[in-house]
Amino acid sequence: MESYKREFIQFLQSANVLKFGDFTAKSGRKIPYFINAGEIKTGDQISKLGEFYAKAYLDKVGNKKCVLYGPAYKGISIAVATSVGLSREGLDVPFFFNRKEAKDHGEGGVFVGYKPVAGEEIVITEDVITAGTAIRESMEILSALEGVKVAATFVMVDRKEKGQTEKSAMAEITDQFGFPVYSVVDVYDIIEYLEEDEANRENVERIKNYLAVNGAKA
Repeated sequence: MESYKREFIQFLQSANVLKFGDFTAKSGRKIPYFINAGEIKTGDQISKLGEFYAKAYLDKVGNKKCVLYGPAYKGISIAVATSVGLSREGLDVPFFFNRKEAKDHGEGGVFVGYKPVAGEEIVITEDVITAGTAIRESMEILSALEGVKVAATFVMVDRKEKGQTEKSAMAEITDQFGFPVYSVVDVYDIIEYLEEDEANRENVERIKNYLAVNGAKA
């Protein structure tokens, strides 16, 4: 396993972002592990997360200046942290996010931060994709912006689960909207990491059993 993947999984565990147990995903599925960006609560933690996302951005997108979009609520801090991480690498990119409810006073509207203009490309920053529900919601919100294009989405973990078909949710998003979805690590990286310690046997078996039913075929 690449060292940065190991570092990232260790970071997720130390920040209590990666948890094991019985959870319900936004898709309604009962899942044996959970990725919760809401557990990131300190400046050091959010700074480190931004560094990982910035590295992924530079690896996949390069030095192209895209606009970062953080869906409310968890995606907001990720977008901000990623923009700071990119700034430290010499790439100054704008960011914006949405309100859950449109504001009818002051500056008004549903968006806060930078206002994308026609011709610009957007990169969505999310925590995780299970069935693709959150990304589809984001695309509906972003459809209010004329002339902009989503270039990619970045998430912490690719869960490798099927979406609405036998394909992975990430592959379905690419097929539907035409942009790639990148992750820092995937669930099989997590399994490989956990298998190094016999104490993790039960969690490994539960995740494997879950994937046997819900894992993507392509």
